[in-house]
Amino acid sequence: MKSAALWLQLLILLLSPRPSALQGLSSNATLKGFTGKESQDGVWLTATSRAVLDSKLTTVFLPVVYIAVFAVSLPTNAMAIWVFLFRTKKKHPSSIYMANLALCDLLFVIWIPLKIAYHLNGNDWIYGDALCKVLVGFFYGNMYCSTIFIACISVQRYWAIVHPLSPNKCSNAAAVAVSVAVWLAVWLLTTPLYLYDQTVKELNLNILTCHDITRPSQSAMAAGYFLSMGVVGYVIPAAVCVVAYSLMLRSLRNSTTDAAVARKRRRAVVLIVTVLVMFLLCFTPSNAMLLVHYSLLLAEAPSSEYGLYVSSLCLSSLNSCVDPCVYYFISKEFRDHVKNTLLCRSQRSVERMKVSFSALKYSRRGNAYTSDTQSNTQSSSC
Repeated sequence: MKSAALWLQLLILLLSPRPSALQGLSSNATLKGFTGKESQDGVWLTATSRAVLDSKLTTVFLPVVYIAVFAVSLPTNAMAIWVFLFRTKKKHPSSIYMANLALCDLLFVIWIPLKIAYHLNGNDWIYGDALCKVLVGFFYGNMYCSTIFIACISVQRYWAIVHPLSPNKCSNAAAVAVSVAVWLAVWLLTTPLYLYDQTVKELNLNILTCHDITRPSQSAMAAGYFLSMGVVGYVIPAAVCVVAYSLMLRSLRNSTTDAAVARKRRRAVVLIVTVLVMFLLCFTPSNAMLLVHYSLLLAEAPSSEYGLYVSSLCLSSLNSCVDPCVYYFISKEFRDHVKNTLLCRSQRSVERMKVSFSALKYSRRGNAYTSDTQSNTQSSSC
């Protein structure tokens, strides 16, 4: 226990650049995590904490990012769901997982306007405690639902690339069952967010915050929950993705094929690396800061990193914009359906175009065969 406490103090020293934070290790600091002195009416924050809530970071930068996320994510994920449900005839496990991922992003993005209004209103929540809890639940539900479904897609692509002829590949029924299990698990895992106060009044600024302040009396529950979810919702899915993509890269590197297949292999390698990098960039900073923030909160240690914490959480919402790009590059069928949808082509028109193109292609082959036969006949008659 002494060694664990020593390591925690060392971590606090590294994360707290100001000398005042170092003094807080041995003194009774009023700033514990991002809480303060609690009263029956709310929480009194220190000047440093109030500066974060009153800064341009939370009242300008965060809403600008969320507006961009909403503008991009809403139409792209709505189109993705449309393509997966109504334009994709032949369903397969990857498309089932990607459809669920798009639905997860869409359910998150429809609540973003409330978060935008909250930050533009000076971090003053006016929509009631119930809506705040729903917003927080969908925010973290989207994050962990996304990591789990991306891990499912990674495993599915691993089986398709490394074991293409294996009889143990996932069926559509199994993919549906896994998707239902993921939704139930995420719903159960986000339930504790509804069991403690998400709206807390900041008494100095006279504002009602939503998930920005944790009551000291509830800090142990909040910290224990988020530390557990950081492991279950991020560390495990990230490990699955890294292992699956590493095995895929090794399999593609060791395969010996001709030049045409080698080009496809290089494209697959680039795609694998891109998806893995996007996953790590979107989710690693936010979850790392989440673990640090709630570790400090649980240890009742001074923290000056809350601005970085909320910024990383905001940037993690960019995954809902990145996911449609993943669908686009993974599936050629999805790309074709998106192009046809944007060009307002119906499914019947697309089928007619395919039949016409096939007929034209075979007609050209027949003409080429006839001309070759005639030339051979003429040469033999000479």
